[in-house]
Amino acid sequence: MAKTADAQRQGKRAGQGGSASRATTPSAAVPEPGSDSPVGSGAEPRWLNSDELAAWLANSAIMISLPAALDARMQRESQMTFFEYMVLSVLSEEPDRTMQMSALAVRTSASLSRLSHVVGRLEKRGLLARSRIPGAGRRTNTTLTEAGYDVVVAAAPGHVAAVREYLIDSLEPRDLIALQRIGAAVDAAINHGRTTGTSATTAH
Repeated sequence: MAKTADAQRQGKRAGQGGSASRATTPSAAVPEPGSDSPVGSGAEPRWLNSDELAAWLANSAIMISLPAALDARMQRESQMTFFEYMVLSVLSEEPDRTMQMSALAVRTSASLSRLSHVVGRLEKRGLLARSRIPGAGRRTNTTLTEAGYDVVVAAAPGHVAAVREYLIDSLEPRDLIALQRIGAAVDAAINHGRTTGTSATTAH
């Protein structure tokens, strides 16, 4: 996570008697009175107040620690990464266990380059198979093989146990409702104004 201008200024002051730990804290809080605005920033940034900052830092911990914990557990128990499991799982839910690469990238929130690398690795293990879609453009389908289906079915119980342990069972019912609403709002904000991407579709 990139440092903000505020965190960078704190880092400079750390050598002048400030706390060294603050230099690496990704903060977007209101800067100290009298501090300069970031150079070239134009309009004054909308600095976070204390409640907003606390919410952001708590969410940052989830974004960083939860994927890492799931990844470590999936590799230990099922010899695959969390992302590899997600790719296999999404395909297993399709009626024919097949999806176009561009659509699979959207479903797994991945770039086509990252997805292509992972799919290639899973293909070498016999868990996936790729095939070109007839017609104009360079479009590719990805299909979950029988071996791949067996792997994802075997890994599913451990995955759901980890999700429950690390997240779901720690929350109250009202928290789950709020989490769903928050996730939908963040996803909408990130994808605001985006299209499916004509260049991505023609390439894959």
